[in-house]
Amino acid sequence: MSPVARRSMATREAWLSWLLLLALACLAPRAFATQRALLVGVSELVNQPQSLWLQAPRNDVALMRDALLRQGFGAGDITTLADGVSGAALPESQAIHDALSRLLAQSRSGDFVLLYFSGHGTRWRDATKRYQEPDGLAENFLARDVRGAVGVDSALAGGVRDVDFDAWVQAFLARGVFVWSVFDTCAATSMTRNAGAAVPAVAEGPADDEVRWRGLRAGQLRAAPAAVPPAAPAAPPMAERVARARYVAFFASESHQITPELRLPRQGRNARPQGLLTWAVAGALERRPATWRELFDGVLALYPPVIDELAQRFPTRELPSPVAEGNLDAPLFANSAGAVSTLPAWRAQRSGDSLVLQAGLVDGLQPQQELRINATLEDGTVRSAPARVPQVDSDGARLPVPAALRELSGGALWSASPLAAPAAFALRVRGNERGLPQRLSLDYPASVLALGAGDTAAADVRWTDLGAAGQRIEVLSGALGAGTQLLADVAAARRRIETLARLKWWNQLLAMSQASASPIEGFEAVFEVWRGDRLLRSEPAQRAAAGQLLPLREGERAALQVRNASGASVDMVVVGIDGQGGLRPVYPDDPGETNRFERGTREAPAAKRFELPWLEAPGGRLLVLATVASPYTTPRLFGAAPLEAALPEVRVRGQLAPDKARQTYAAMVRWTGEGPSAR
Repeated sequence: MSPVARRSMATREAWLSWLLLLALACLAPRAFATQRALLVGVSELVNQPQSLWLQAPRNDVALMRDALLRQGFGAGDITTLADGVSGAALPESQAIHDALSRLLAQSRSGDFVLLYFSGHGTRWRDATKRYQEPDGLAENFLARDVRGAVGVDSALAGGVRDVDFDAWVQAFLARGVFVWSVFDTCAATSMTRNAGAAVPAVAEGPADDEVRWRGLRAGQLRAAPAAVPPAAPAAPPMAERVARARYVAFFASESHQITPELRLPRQGRNARPQGLLTWAVAGALERRPATWRELFDGVLALYPPVIDELAQRFPTRELPSPVAEGNLDAPLFANSAGAVSTLPAWRAQRSGDSLVLQAGLVDGLQPQQELRINATLEDGTVRSAPARVPQVDSDGARLPVPAALRELSGGALWSASPLAAPAAFALRVRGNERGLPQRLSLDYPASVLALGAGDTAAADVRWTDLGAAGQRIEVLSGALGAGTQLLADVAAARRRIETLARLKWWNQLLAMSQASASPIEGFEAVFEVWRGDRLLRSEPAQRAAAGQLLPLREGERAALQVRNASGASVDMVVVGIDGQGGLRPVYPDDPGETNRFERGTREAPAAKRFELPWLEAPGGRLLVLATVASPYTTPRLFGAAPLEAALPEVRVRGQLAPDKARQTYAAMVRWTGEGPSAR
């Protein structure tokens, strides 16, 4: 080979090497992203009576480890802290924090982390918390070395607090890590409310089929000897608070419930004590779900036979209903904030040749709407068929099983998704020749419909592009607050149109809720006006718009006081629009958090006051929507939450096939008059 040819080949090889390195650099965040897990199982509480110990957490971490290995996790990327597990470190409080610290140090943007905890939980009055729960209590996971505390408002020694968990999650999120948290534990609120009530047994049933209940009353915990001062673990690192776009959490129960461990699978030859949530998660993963919502639906499908048996054996127990929060429509085990689909997936239940949907008018489902019915088989295969829903009630719907799917076995999991948002709810916009602003982002069923030059339908909004002079938005519908705004650019016009589209849906949602639902006895939301620490005037939110509370005077501020004494948990959305047309989330204030408002009773109500500093000018509105929580269902929010563009819905939990209208509270407070930006 000639010198020229050798130089030419060397040059080509250098270029190829350079291009390869460049490609690897571009792909590095994806190609080298790592899936890691921390599995914590606490069976023994060494400073507590053995009657409080559990049996299953050591089995739970083994089951979860096997499930993760089948999902492609590397054995070296799974850290286990558990008693009774060969090679695992003991799950003491300091060891848990140390393991979290090491995991955080290893994590990089693009990684995925599972934080899994199995064991006892309790609730404790912790005066050191910045955010106080509606019932004033804090959740604590009990580490192996937990001790009771001296003093009513002391932090629990050996417990991992909810605020610490939150700080760790925020630290991972700030690094661009996707976090899945699983808590097969409980916080037994109901056992801490009445100090005089009898202490329920941890273990019940015959020795060969014993059921143990996770969740202790704080008073059951024995304090440490005076000579052994509790050592407080180092605080989690401070991190910038970011939206929970890369976060999902599964909880075994609501805050006032306890959750069981028992021999699973029932009647199985190889059954052994397992936490119910852990067993269900491992089983649901075998169906190869594509999203976290599909995984949680699979978990819920495994609960009814076990819960039915426990209800017969222990009729006085309040049995657990799992709860999920976060970006449930994100792809499973991927670091992605985007939803697999922006359309909802409503869970369905088959009854003979009919399907009963967990969705109705208040979810944006309309009679004769086109749907796609999906049936997920036990091996993960998905069969689909189109359908129309002939009948829709306010809170549910029923339709025939599509002929193409009728032969499927009873083991299939069913769901339904709309093909598009209903045109009846769309904001009708008459604009210029360029059509609608690009990149509109709306949650189902809110949508925008562009009216053409020959369309005779009445417009809700007229949008005019004035070029360098800005964008003019004329609101023509009185229900949306008729008026004109001059906005700086197309991005501002897009945000205003999105807000108006949501507001149109909220108005219809409010009307449907008030017309079709029965009130929640014991639940109230009161609109208040304060000056400093003095309450000046107040009115129930449902009557506040017609009262004398608004407008606010100089030095006054608005607040909303919510009080739940209904005897049930309540799913609630509180959201507003300020005088400039901006969306203002109130509850939940982070789209990744649950909207479950805790159970309260007349003797011990759950109450919380929400400050509304943005409600300070005409044109402001406040929507309050609440419904009694129902067990064993996926979250749903009725399309009423002002989520960020990158996030899908986190919906209020609903109920399958209700026999009667669910108790619902709906109110909208309006500050009438033109906003300060109107012209």
